[in-house]
Formats: sequence, C-alpha cells, structure tokens
Amino acid sequence: MRVLISGAGVAGPTLAWFLAKTGARITIFEKAHALLPHGQNVDIEGSALTVMKKMGLLGEVRRFNTTEKGTQFIDSRGRPFAPFPVQKGSLGSFTSEFEILRGDLSAILYNATTNHPNINYRFNTTVKEIISNDDTSVKIESSDGEIQEYDLLVAADGQWSKVRRQCFPPESVKVVDLGMTAIYWTIPRLPCDNDWWNVYLALRARVVTLRPDPHGTIRAMFTHMPCSEAQREEWLAAARNGKSAQQALLKKEFADAGWQAERLLDSMDQAPDFYFHVIQQIKMAKWSTGRVVCLGDAACAPSPLTGMGTSLAVTAAYVLAGELSKLNQNDSPVEALEAYERMFRPFVEKTQEIPSWVPDIAHPERAWKRSLLHVGVRALSQLARIRWLVQRFEKDHGNEDFPLPHYASFDESGMDVSSEISEEYGEKLFEEKSSA
Repeated sequence: MRVLISGAGVAGPTLAWFLAKTGARITIFEKAHALLPHGQNVDIEGSALTVMKKMGLLGEVRRFNTTEKGTQFIDSRGRPFAPFPVQKGSLGSFTSEFEILRGDLSAILYNATTNHPNINYRFNTTVKEIISNDDTSVKIESSDGEIQEYDLLVAADGQWSKVRRQCFPPESVKVVDLGMTAIYWTIPRLPCDNDWWNVYLALRARVVTLRPDPHGTIRAMFTHMPCSEAQREEWLAAARNGKSAQQALLKKEFADAGWQAERLLDSMDQAPDFYFHVIQQIKMAKWSTGRVVCLGDAACAPSPLTGMGTSLAVTAAYVLAGELSKLNQNDSPVEALEAYERMFRPFVEKTQEIPSWVPDIAHPERAWKRSLLHVGVRALSQLARIRWLVQRFEKDHGNEDFPLPHYASFDESGMDVSSEISEEYGEKLFEEKSSA
C-alpha cells in the first residue's frame, strides 16, 4: 500500500510507524522546513500510553519529562496558596506524570521513524491539489509541482487542515467555538523562576501562567474570555489580522493584569514561537471520503480543555493502522476507514464532551468571583493531601480508557534491548524525581 500522510506532528508519524510494520510504503509531507521545537505541554494517558509502550518509546517520553513538580495557584505577589504536587492519578494534580512538550514528543516520533526504509519524510512540501479521489487511487499535485498517485491520503495536518478543506464540504465540518483564546510562547528563564506550573487568576477573565521545560527556558501563557460581544469581535478580528494585531491587543488587555504580565508582554517580540490560539473543537459528519481520511485534530480536535488531544491522536493512529493492516493486497481501503470510524468515533464523542461551566469558572470577571474560586482551589489542595481520599477517586494513567483491539500484524512489539533499558531508566528517573 502506498500511503501519503500530510503532517509530521504526532498522529502522522505514529500512523507511519505501525503501517511500516505491515510493509506499506509511506511518504510524509510536512510544510515546515524542518521539525520545529515549538509547542506547549501535552500529556499522554490511558490507551495512548499502551500504544507508546508497544512502540518502545515510553522510556523516551519519561526521559523528556518537563520536570514540572506540580501546579500551584498564586496571588498577585506571586505567593502560592494552593499547591497540587504531581502524583499518580489525575485527581490529585493538574500536572500529568507524563507531561512532555509537543515539540519533544514530535521529535521522539520522528527519530523512531525517519530511518525506516519504508518511510520517507519530505519537508517544505504540502498537498497543493487533490486531482482525483476514486476507486483506484488518489492523485495529488504537491507544492513542488509533482503529480503522484497513492492508495491512501491521510490528513494529519492539524485542526485547520488544508487537505480536509479540499475534500470535505464546509457543511460537513462543524467548528465549535468554546469562547476562550490561549496565547503561548517561550521566554528566558530567570533565577526567580521555579519548577511549578504557576497559575495567576487576574480579574476581567484573564489568566497568566508560567511553566518550566527541560531546556532551561520557561513556557508562558495568557488565556482570556471576552466579557462582552464587542470584546469578542475584537479578539476574533485579531486572530484574523496576524501577529502584530494580536500582540497589540495583548499589550492593551494585559497591561494591568498584575504579577508577571509586564515581563511576558515585554518578551513577546523576541519569541520565536508566539502562537495565538482560538480554542475550538472540530466535529466532522464523516472522517473519510473515498481514499482520503482525517486523523488527529484534523478529524476531531477536542481542544486543550479536555487534555486529550495528543492521546486521541496516538490511539487513533494505532486503530487506523490496525484496520488497514487487515486488508488483503488488492482490497480498497474504504472498508478499513469505515471500520476505524465505527470503532473509534463513540470514544471521541464522549471525550469531546465538556461541562457547561468550563472554561468560564477559571476566568473570573469580578473580584468576588475570584475570591470564591480561590477558596475552592485552596480547599481542593488541602483535600488532595489526604492520600487515602485521593486514592478512592483517582484513575491510573496506565489503564486503557479505550480498549485497544489486537492486530496480528503488530504482535512484535518493536522493542529491542536498548529501548527496554531506556524505558527502565525512564521509570527510575521518574521515581527519583517524585521522591525528590
């Protein structure tokens, strides 16, 4: 099978790793000139951890842990009042034990696939046009002018997928606006910075946070929710009008936010990875059409509010590869694409469900609302210290949230001695960090 994957982020390389075990020949297009080290924290949990273990990469994931000790809420002077140290189980901490930067995870997956003889990466290349998509093949023109034919085209090019836009009618793709904007970038680390995710709730529905990374820098984030329709339109206009308009709006809106807002605003111009993200979900009527299928955020971006985008991408890639692995040599992939969607869509739809009070509760507009929220998180922090209570409700990140099917083609785990040693080393490193 000749497979073209658009996107070298998380879903695409994971799919390529498993498809290569079946003998498929995979080409991966990536619009960037090289792998970018950008991106904020993501975490891997549930069935996605099992998939990473099957790939022999769990040790690498732990080796590139962000070093974050936990989450702590702070006041306007930077004083912590509600700490949630990292620990096993999601209810005792907002920080995952498998916290990793998206850029680091992408690099791990790239390194695991780039030397495979059946996988070919082509950077600075995109799908310019899908010429045909029929019973025999999908024919495309690449951005460098080549005309190529494949048995399958996978759109793994993110929430605003250009491949999806070419193949699916607009009415089949629902964009759900969750009313929040997040802005991320990297700043130099100062001696006063610590290894916690520091969360400051400013008034007027603004949040300022700082997080450590394993590279000697700090990851900064602003989040905001509009307090009026006029403000909503202003923020949406900034999203359309580019970096200069976005930074000008941030300087106006966050100038008086307090804590380290001024430091963050001063650092924006020099940041190589400034990213203005309108938080939305993608819900498609159908994930495939003919020989084209959407994967990861291109199919079903759940939004960062669920904390499940990366895990969904990894697990979906495994299931899609598994269903394709069951095909005989001359079979059409359409049957496998439909089986993949029937199996995985219910889990995705459940994951995309967000309580009606999220994310509003974390963005107090007035002082009295912030005071109530502070009381609430302080009480939760105290309860989280009662270990027997947390153990009654916590979940094990290693438990499969989606029952992974067995695929005969993947019986060999792909783990050699060196990867097993790496995994044992990673587990020991995590245990030492937790004890410290």
